[in-house]
Amino acid sequence: MSDLTHIDATGAARMVDVGDKVATTRVAIAQGRITMSADAANALARGSVKKGDVLAVARVAGIMAAKRTSELIPLCHPLPLSSVTIELTPDPVGVTVTATCACTGPTGVEMEAMTATSVALLTIYDMAKAIDKAMTIGDIRLISKTGGKSGDWSRPA
Repeated sequence: MSDLTHIDATGAARMVDVGDKVATTRVAIAQGRITMSADAANALARGSVKKGDVLAVARVAGIMAAKRTSELIPLCHPLPLSSVTIELTPDPVGVTVTATCACTGPTGVEMEAMTATSVALLTIYDMAKAIDKAMTIGDIRLISKTGGKSGDWSRPA
């Protein structure tokens, strides 16, 4: 069990001590997708969803989620995020969400980027479910990360 960083010698969950780690600039990009009916996608594109501007609300929800990741994921450290951007790319059958999070600190921002992506997607579902309850959320994944002791990583093409 000693190789598992979130487990102590007795097998109990623990928050990793990052106090001695060097603060570096860290950036993580995550992405996910929601697929929906053409009717729902058209309503989003036209801005005619009864609950309001779905993409604007999803963008704010993603930013808020990134800032609260440590409250949602039990062993995550609270991080001083320097930026969070949420890119929403609608198409005829859905929306792709890309979240980019950055900070200068002793630990990475991968969970913040994935949480932002997830909550933005859930917000789209919530606001458009009256049109299409069969929407599917998926493909949430880390695209890349930079900084830190383990260095840079990008998802293979």
